[in-house]
Parts: sequence; C-alpha cells; structure tokens
Amino acid sequence: MKRLDHVLDAAWRDPAQIASWWEDASRVDPALIHARARGAFWEALGETAGMLLITREYEHLVLALRFGPDGPETSYLPVPHPSGLVVDHAKGVVHVASTRNPNQLLTLAPGSLPRIRSDARLPSSFGRPLLPSRSRFLPGCLYLHDLALVGGTLVGNAVGENAVVRLDGDGSPRVWWPRCIETLSGPLFSRNVLQLNSVAAGPDLASSFFTASTATPSSRRPGHRNFAVDRRGVVFSGATREPVAFGLTRPHSARFHRGRVWANDSGYGTVGPVKEGRLEPVMRLPGWTRGLCFRGRVAFVGTSRVLPRFTSYAPGLESERSVCGVHAIDTRDGRLLGSLLWPEGNQIFAVEWASAALASGLPFRGGDRRPSRRDRDLFYAVEPGRAHDR
Repeated sequence: MKRLDHVLDAAWRDPAQIASWWEDASRVDPALIHARARGAFWEALGETAGMLLITREYEHLVLALRFGPDGPETSYLPVPHPSGLVVDHAKGVVHVASTRNPNQLLTLAPGSLPRIRSDARLPSSFGRPLLPSRSRFLPGCLYLHDLALVGGTLVGNAVGENAVVRLDGDGSPRVWWPRCIETLSGPLFSRNVLQLNSVAAGPDLASSFFTASTATPSSRRPGHRNFAVDRRGVVFSGATREPVAFGLTRPHSARFHRGRVWANDSGYGTVGPVKEGRLEPVMRLPGWTRGLCFRGRVAFVGTSRVLPRFTSYAPGLESERSVCGVHAIDTRDGRLLGSLLWPEGNQIFAVEWASAALASGLPFRGGDRRPSRRDRDLFYAVEPGRAHDR
C-alpha cells in the first residue's frame, strides 16, 4: 500500500498535465518540434512584427513561431487534438478548440506580472507566455472545427450539426446553417452531412462566408469511404445561405483578405481568392492545404501530410510527397518567400497571426521535457491576464 501511495502521490505533478487535462502531456517527442527552414521564411515572419500560432491536431500540439531578438523561437503547449484557433486582438486572448469527446474550448491569456512569493523564483526575463485561463466543456457531437470572431462574437463550426454555433456565453446555440439542410421536419442537425468546416468572418453572419465539402446532403456522408469529394466542395453565402462558389475539393480555411474571400482547395493543395464562383489558385503547395492567415502582403498557408485512410479525399495530390509545414507567400505575385517544414510532422489545422505585443509565445520549449523549477514557478506564481493589463 505504501508503494501505491508513493506512485499516486507522484502522479499529476507536471504543470503541462494540469494545464491540458492530459496525463501524457509530458511526453512530447522532440522530433515533432524539430523544423527545417527553406528560403526566407523566418525573415518574412520577422517583417510582420508578430508570431504565428499553429494547431497540430494529430500531434496534440499548439505551436508559437516567433522571430525574437535572438533569432527564431518555437514554443508549444500540449492540447488534446486542437483544431480551430482564433486570436481576439481586442481582448488580448486566444481561443482554441479541442475536439476530442467531449469538446473543449480553451482560452489562453498572456501571463501578467507574477505574484510576489518567497517560495518561487522567476527570472525577470520569464516573458509573457500564453497560459490557459479557462477551459469550457461542450458536447462531443458538436465536432468543433474552425473558430472565428464575427462582429466580436465568438462562433465555431459545429461540423457534427451542419451549423455555426455561438460560443461566447452559456450553451452553444445554433446561429446559422445552410438552406440545404432544411427539411419538412426541420433542419438536419442530427449528423454531419456536409463537412461545414470554416468561416470567413465578416462584421455579421450575413456578410460572412462558409466552406463545405458538398452542397447538398446525401446518403453518403463525410467519413464514408465512398463519400464523393472531387470538385464537390462549395462556399456558402451567409446572406442567402446558398452556394456562391463551386468546384472545390474539401475546401478549408476561408478568410477575407483585402475585401475578397480566399480559401484552401485542400484536395489539390492550392490556395487563392474566390472569383466569379470559382477559386482562382495563386499557388500549389506540396500537401493538403489547411490553415491560412494574412499579414500585409504575406499569406501564411499550412500543409499537411495525407493520411493513408484519407487518400481518396486528395485526388489532386501525390500523397507520398506531401509535407507538414507552413509557407509564406507574397499575395501580390504568388511568389513563395519561404517555408518551415516539420520532417516528422503530420497534420496542421489552423494558422493564425498574433502581435508580438500580445505575448512572448507559449509556456514550453524543446521536447521530451521533464518538469522543471521554471515550469513549476511559472504556473505557480503567474496569473493569466490580458495583454493591456501591463
């Protein structure tokens, strides 16, 4: 019994486990963090005066990339299957969707000045890492994907319900859905039939746009091996709730850039603006394109490896040559400025930009880490606040 007491007493001592509600959070393979830069990727990121936040869903990691005073910096936070991520610049927080069952909505805030403690030692240069400040549990059937701020209101794609839900208060009420799921007995919320998975956020829902893998429900559903995807994807108008663009394959990461809707045509590895009802590719990349954000002239686009069970979803890709990485593209001429590749990486979901003034990154660095005095004191004495608390 004493032996068992000792084992139990030693369990759940790592702040990474507590912050992510995940016992294996200590066991991060450093190979998943190791990256290789090509071209002027870090220079392109440095020119934006900010950092990139990236969710790696199948590796259960949120990454922060920053070109700091001492050069490139990578930090991370373990999170179970993170998908959508959105930065609330006005409130100085970051929201992350964790889509295991049950779903979680995790809110990160930069660490404010530490409490004065005689039993903690923090260097003056501990920075202001993003720390978990709140976690909210939601039904797993929502199957949250993309997160967005529409007119300042936090919403998410409830892919499992073919709808968009509001996430800024109690519950998760449905606030938008495409007209095609309406039936005589009511909207079809009981199962995923469209893979409605991203939001190009406008000032309100009517001025926003949404991507899906198909325009109409059928007996073949997303997840079925025979679910047809090639050129079946669409962009829905928030105002009409009808498709306004066609011919995409598993589209994702719809975003506004200079008044136009851009998206990733994932199954063909392309990215570009939507024009006259079609996506006009600006560049083709070596992988499943997912994750897209803009800063000035630069678009940052994520690519993922194509998992063997999903090769039918990527008819336009050479699966064995697909890579996990993020790529900087000059939107003026479609020129590739540089890439950051993770040789042992797998899947990227979201790529978002945040100001360097918001935070210094995420709490952990390296990989295969053990709990340290610095980690213990950071979570022990530092309270998550807001960017403008300092």
